[in-house]
Amino acid sequence: MNTPFHEGELRAQALAGVSSSGNGIRAFMPDQHRDFFAALPFVLMGTIDADGRPRARVLSGKPGFIDSPDPATLRIAVDDSGMQAGQVLGLLGLDFATRRRNRVNGVVRSAGGGALLIDVRESFGNCPQHIVLRDVHAVAAVPAVVREFDGLGECAMIARAETFFIATSGGAHGVDISHRGGPMGFVRIEGDTLIVPDFGGNRFFNTLGNLLLDPRAALLFIDDASGAVLELEGRVEIVWEDGPAAPGQGGGRHWRFTTERGRITHGALALRWTRRQ
Repeated sequence: MNTPFHEGELRAQALAGVSSSGNGIRAFMPDQHRDFFAALPFVLMGTIDADGRPRARVLSGKPGFIDSPDPATLRIAVDDSGMQAGQVLGLLGLDFATRRRNRVNGVVRSAGGGALLIDVRESFGNCPQHIVLRDVHAVAAVPAVVREFDGLGECAMIARAETFFIATSGGAHGVDISHRGGPMGFVRIEGDTLIVPDFGGNRFFNTLGNLLLDPRAALLFIDDASGAVLELEGRVEIVWEDGPAAPGQGGGRHWRFTTERGRITHGALALRWTRRQ
């Protein structure tokens, strides 16, 4: 049977008792996705370091800093992406004002000269569930200040988060970056471990499928009020309780992220988000 899913994703679907045909996963970007990315002031990017560890990043710029010359190509205006031709990456575009989110997985065609050129391998949309409505506006940029640490830091930022992003790798299958959202406090903290409920979604199981092949993951939190970005690296243990978790309730499928090290960048983004009432 032809399927867009790798063995980890198929196993995760089976463990969760669901299946998906993968309808909507394309090898090119439809015009509405191309226009969507071009209107964004930021994009999330998942990459893999030289040691195989996933990394979650965020790139930003004025709307138009991302464009699509053709349905199989995406270009991001960035001075230094740290990427090289042939590297795999995953992109997530998210518009909090409309709750739209679209994904691109691909390979770097070229990097340098002020642009990252990407060959699209997969393009698909995600459902709007668990996205908290926010409006975004630009502010004056300030110098970035970076602090690195071992274990878990910035617990207050995590405790008040209603959104974060997770990058995972399926090894030879590439890298993925996904959104996770819920009511404030949906991420619980126990020492250096975060406990995250796995709410129902599109039934693709890209994240958990990758984690079944490689438990390493990277998390990224953005502070709406300051533009600070928190990156965490660690490993995930999936707890396969019956059924997905429900927002605001205990029980159900969840996962435990044990933090190994982290980095916070104050002044990382010249963007601020305001939660809609």
